Amino acid sequence: MSAHINYQTIMAHGKPVFAVVPYQDFMRLIGPTATIPHEVVGLVVKKNYSLLRAWREHLGITQEEMARRLHVKQAAVSQQEAPGKKPRRATLEKWAAALGVNVEQVREQA
Repeated sequence: MSAHINYQTIMAHGKPVFAVVPYQDFMRLIGPTATIPHEVVGLVVKKNYSLLRAWREHLGITQEEMARRLHVKQAAVSQQEAPGKKPRRATLEKWAAALGVNVEQVREQA
């Protein structure tokens, strides 16, 4: 990256331990794929929701509304967002577009 970034270095015992950067620069560095809201992660961890279901519920979207957005039946939404399911990339791309997020934000990590 060739853009200049203003940052602050925090030292401890004469050695750098933290770099503080403006949030806008931080987001540019990590990109949008690395961000998942705490509330979404909480639903995955505490309630064992799939990432798809957690995002949908976080955004206040019903299964019926999601089915309309995806042009499928509500039962298909229920199956796709079931814990342990591994939807194909094409399915994840459709969900991401319908939710207004990046596909990497709805992809379960191995």
